[in-house]
Amino acid sequence: MPKMIVSIDGIVIKEVTLTKDRTTLGRRPYNDIVIDNLAVSGEHAVLQLVGSEVYLEDLNSTNGTYINGKAVKKQLLQNDDVVEIGKYRIKFLGDTGFGYEKTMVIKSGAIAATHSASASRPASSEPSLVVPVGNAAIKVLSGVATGREVALVKVVTTIGKPGIAIAAITKRPNGFVIAHVEGLNKPLVNGVALGAEAAPLKDGDVIELAGTQMQFLHQ
Repeated sequence: MPKMIVSIDGIVIKEVTLTKDRTTLGRRPYNDIVIDNLAVSGEHAVLQLVGSEVYLEDLNSTNGTYINGKAVKKQLLQNDDVVEIGKYRIKFLGDTGFGYEKTMVIKSGAIAATHSASASRPASSEPSLVVPVGNAAIKVLSGVATGREVALVKVVTTIGKPGIAIAAITKRPNGFVIAHVEGLNKPLVNGVALGAEAAPLKDGDVIELAGTQMQFLHQ
């Protein structure tokens, strides 16, 4: 089935399989693909599945819809086309299921590693399967969920509050890294704000995000 891979600043945040005749995209929570960002209109665009073909149509959005850098009103999507809405990039994958950008693709929160020569960062020489890097978890240190532990069993785990601050913890062959996904307030690691690049995590690091403190545990 055709899929849409949503990412921001190189971090994949969701994957949506196109199974319906009409799949809506926008900021409002009733859309099939929800992107909670002010650059995205409430009802921004619609994806129409016609047989094996997918058409993207802009719904008179405020900031427009772009495919491979060109503004469009309605266009047939080709495999590997990149839809751009604000800072978000949404890659279209046809039934082949290949051609993912960067080194990962998300599915229900789990990611399988792949390769691409067009990746914005150097492609890994590792095989397509992720190498286990030990058990890891996040323990909540403050707030109503104090004491709760969340095992990091997925390759990418997103934490935070939509519309306020979101970060992604990614499992890589050589360990875990954390990156800022969206929100005005950047996550703090041991009291230091994250920069534009993903930062490595080590056992015992304290993460502060959206007013909540968490501790990274890695065995």
